[in-house]
Amino acid sequence: MNKAVQLPDPWSIPLDQIDVSDPRLYENDAWRPYFERLRNEDPVHYNPDSPFGPFWSVTRFDDIVAVDSNHQVFSSEPTIVLGDLGDKIPAEMFIAMDPPKHDVQRRAVQPVVAPKNLADMESLIRSRVVDILDNLPVGETFNWVDDVSINLTTQMLATLFDFPFEDRHKLTYWSDIAAGAPEITGGDVSEEERYAGLMDCLQTFTRIWHERKGREGNSFDLISLLQRDPNTADMVDRPMEFLGNIGLLIVGGNDTTRNSATGGVLALNQNPAEYDKLRANPGLIPGMVSEIIRWQTPLAHMRRTAKQDIEFRGKQIRKGDKVVMWYLSGNRDSSAIENADQFIIDRANPRHHISFGFGIHRCMGNRLAEMQLRILWEETMKRFRFVEVVGAPVRVKSNFVMGYSSLPVKLHR
Repeated sequence: MNKAVQLPDPWSIPLDQIDVSDPRLYENDAWRPYFERLRNEDPVHYNPDSPFGPFWSVTRFDDIVAVDSNHQVFSSEPTIVLGDLGDKIPAEMFIAMDPPKHDVQRRAVQPVVAPKNLADMESLIRSRVVDILDNLPVGETFNWVDDVSINLTTQMLATLFDFPFEDRHKLTYWSDIAAGAPEITGGDVSEEERYAGLMDCLQTFTRIWHERKGREGNSFDLISLLQRDPNTADMVDRPMEFLGNIGLLIVGGNDTTRNSATGGVLALNQNPAEYDKLRANPGLIPGMVSEIIRWQTPLAHMRRTAKQDIEFRGKQIRKGDKVVMWYLSGNRDSSAIENADQFIIDRANPRHHISFGFGIHRCMGNRLAEMQLRILWEETMKRFRFVEVVGAPVRVKSNFVMGYSSLPVKLHR
C-alpha cells in the first residue's frame, strides 16, 4: 500500500463508518477486508454519508443476482455508476436504460458479437496478437499495460468501429476519461478535460456517421449497425444519446479485456503453482480466462436506483435510494464460490462469477472478451516460459474501473 495513505482499519471502525466508495481502497488494493466484513456482518449495508451521497451496498453473490435480475424494482436509470453524471454532459446510454428502450438499442448493436461474426474475427485477433507478441523485447523490462493490454484492445476497438487505425489511441483516451471524474467514480480527471475530450469524441463520431451514411455493402461495424436499425437510424440527431452509447461501446469493448489481460499476468505471478499448472497443460487456458475475469472483476460495481419502496433482506429500501451491487465482493463470496479468495485456474465451474452482470444488462461482449484473452494466452504460452512481474503494479484511482496504468514485466523464453 502507498505509505502516504492512511486508510481506516476495516475491523475496528463502526460498521456505519465503512465507506467502500473510497477510491483509495482500489488504488491501493486494500478493498478485500472491508467487503469481507460487510458480507459477514451487514450484507445489505447503508452508508448515509459518502462523497457520492447516501447509498446501499449489496455485497453477497446471491443478493447481487437478485437485484441485477429485477429491473422492475431496481432501475438502471439515470446512471449505473455510484456518482451522478451532472448536467454538463447529460449522456444517455442503453446500459443506463430500462426496457423497452434498452432492449431496442441493445438489439441494434448485438450483431457485432454474433457467433458467426466472432468466428470470422478469430483469425484477425490471432494475427494481431502474434504481431504484438513477436515485437516485444525479451529479457528487458517494459510496461505490459501499454505494450500488450492497451495495444491489443485498442486495435480491436478500431476494428469494431471501423475507426481510423492511425488515430486509435484516441479510443483509449476517451475510454479513460468517460468515467474518470472525481464526482462520478472518485477518479482524477478534471471536469474541463472530461468535457473537452468527450466533445471531441462526439464530433469525431458524428463526422464518421455522416461519412458512412449510405455507404454500399453490409458492414458489421457498430456505426453501420446503428444506422441500419430503424430504431437507432436517427440516433446521431440526439447528440447526448449518441455520445452515451458510443462511450458505452468504447468502455465496454476495452476495459474488461484490457484490465483482465494485465490482471492475469499479475495473478499468475502471485500464484506460481497455478503458473506451473498452466505450463504443464496449456489446455487449461479457456477455464483460466474465466477465472482471471472473476479474479480481476474489471468493473467493481453497478448501481441501480429503487423505483419503489421495498424490503430487501430485512432492510427497508426507499424509492429513489441508490443501490450498489459490488461485483468484486460477490466474486469473493465463499458461500457461493468455493475457495473464492484463491486463484485456481482449473476450477470445476469457472464461469460461475458475476463479472459480466446478470439479467438484461449482462455484458453484450463477454464472448469477445473471453476470445481475445484466450488467444492472448495461447500465443503467449507458445512463445514465453515466464512473463515475470518485476515491479509493483500501478492501479487506477477509481471505485468503478478495476484497472492498471502500469505493470513492469520481463519476458523469458
